[in-house]
Amino acid sequence: MNLDQYQAEFDKAKPQRSKGEPARIGRARDEALSRFLANGFPTTKHEEWRFTSVEKIATRTFALAGQAGDASVGRGSPKSISPFQLPDVSAAELVFVDGRYSPALSTVGALPKGTQVGSLADYAAGHTDTLEQYLGHVAPFDRQPFVALNTAFFADGAFVHIPARTVLDKPIHLQFISTGGGAGVSSLNDSRPHLIGVHPRVLIVMGEQSQAAVVESYAGPAGAEYFTNVVTEVVMGEQSVLDHYKLQHESHQAFHIGAIYVKAARSANCSSHSISLGGALVRNDVVAVLGGEGGHCTLNGLYLVDGQRHVDNHTTIDHAMPNCDSREIYKGILAGKSHGVFNGKIIVRPDAQKTDAKQTNRALLLSEDAQINSKPELEIFANDVKCTHGAAVGQLDKDAVFYLRSRGIGLVEARHVLIHAFAGDVLNRLPLLAVRKGVEDVLHRQLETALRAAA
Repeated sequence: MNLDQYQAEFDKAKPQRSKGEPARIGRARDEALSRFLANGFPTTKHEEWRFTSVEKIATRTFALAGQAGDASVGRGSPKSISPFQLPDVSAAELVFVDGRYSPALSTVGALPKGTQVGSLADYAAGHTDTLEQYLGHVAPFDRQPFVALNTAFFADGAFVHIPARTVLDKPIHLQFISTGGGAGVSSLNDSRPHLIGVHPRVLIVMGEQSQAAVVESYAGPAGAEYFTNVVTEVVMGEQSVLDHYKLQHESHQAFHIGAIYVKAARSANCSSHSISLGGALVRNDVVAVLGGEGGHCTLNGLYLVDGQRHVDNHTTIDHAMPNCDSREIYKGILAGKSHGVFNGKIIVRPDAQKTDAKQTNRALLLSEDAQINSKPELEIFANDVKCTHGAAVGQLDKDAVFYLRSRGIGLVEARHVLIHAFAGDVLNRLPLLAVRKGVEDVLHRQLETALRAAA
C-alpha cells in the first residue's frame, strides 16, 4: 500500500483549487489529508470493516479525473449511460461527468425565489455564506478514512439550498456519471496505467419548514473499472421535510464508497432510500442524527448482488433528543458467490425519552454460495423507549415455487415472481413513481441475468 501517490496528487491539485475556494475549506483539506495519511485505509482488523476488505482499492493507483466535465464517453453520450432519467419530472437535473459539473448536459428550470441549485465549486468560489457555514461540519473525517479522502480531494459536486418555507413540487436530480476512460492527471512519474478516481461532494441544506425531494444517481459504462468516493451532507432545519434517494448503478467492475450524513433539527422529517444494483465492491454508510425533539427518520434499502460482487450497508440512527421515531427496512437479494453485509445501529441517548424505533433486515439467498453477514445493534441509554430490531436470512419458499409451477408458470418465472414480491416491500415505499419504475426496470433485467445463471 503506497500512500505517497495521494500526497503527490494533492500537492499538484492544491494551487489550482486555492485560487477560488475559502481559506477554511483549504485548511480542512490539509487536515483531512494528514489524517488519512496517518491512518491509511481501513482493514478487516477494524470492527466497522470486519467483513469488508478494501485491499483492491488500496493496492490500485487511482489518478484524479481531468477537467473534462463535458467529455464524451466514446460509447455514447454520458447521459445515455445511466438507466435513471428524470428529465420530464425534475425541477432541475444536474449532470456531473467524472465528478465535474457539465452545464451543457444539465437542465435547470424555474425555481422558487432564493433556491440555490448548482455546482459546489462555483458556489465555493463565490464564498456563499450558507455553503461555508455547513460544508465539512456534518460529515466528520477524524475516524472515517474515506470521508477524509473525499474532503481532501473533492473538486466539485452539488450544492442544494432550499430556503425557509419553500416547497419544491418537483424533485432535483443529481446525476453522477463516470466515463471509466482515460488515465486521469496523475502526478506520478511512472509508465503504469492509472485508473480514474473521483470524489464528488454533495451538500443539501433545508431551511425551516421547507420541503423537497433530491435524487442522487451514480452510473458508469459496462466493463469499466474506476473508483467513486462520494460524501453527502444534509442539514435539516426545523419542521423541514426531505425525501432523499441514492440510486447506485455503477459498472460491475467499479468500486463505490459512499457516505450520507444527516443532521436534523426539531420536528424535521427525513426519508432516505438507498438502492444498490451495481459495483464490484460497494460500501454505503448512512448516519442520521435526530438532534431536535419530535424528529422522524426513515431508512429504506434494497440491493441486488451476483457473481463475486460485494455490497456492505452500514446505517446509524442516533436519537439524541426525546419524542423522536425512526423506521428502517433493508432487503438484499444475493446470487452466485456474492457477499452482502448489513450493520444497522440504533442509538438512544440518555435524554431521548419516548423514543420509538424499529429496524428490519431481510436477505434472500438465491444460491448456496452466496453469503450475508447481518449485525443489528441497539445502544439504549434511556428507560422510556420502544425499540425493536429483527433480521432474517433465507431462500425462496419451495412450497410457493411448487404452487406457482403447478399453475403452469415456469421455474424461472416463478422464482422471479417471488423475488419481486420480496423486493416490493421496499419498492412500494419509494414515493416518486418515476424513480420506482426506473428501479423496477433495472431490477427486472438484472434478475433475469442472475436467474439464468442460477438455472
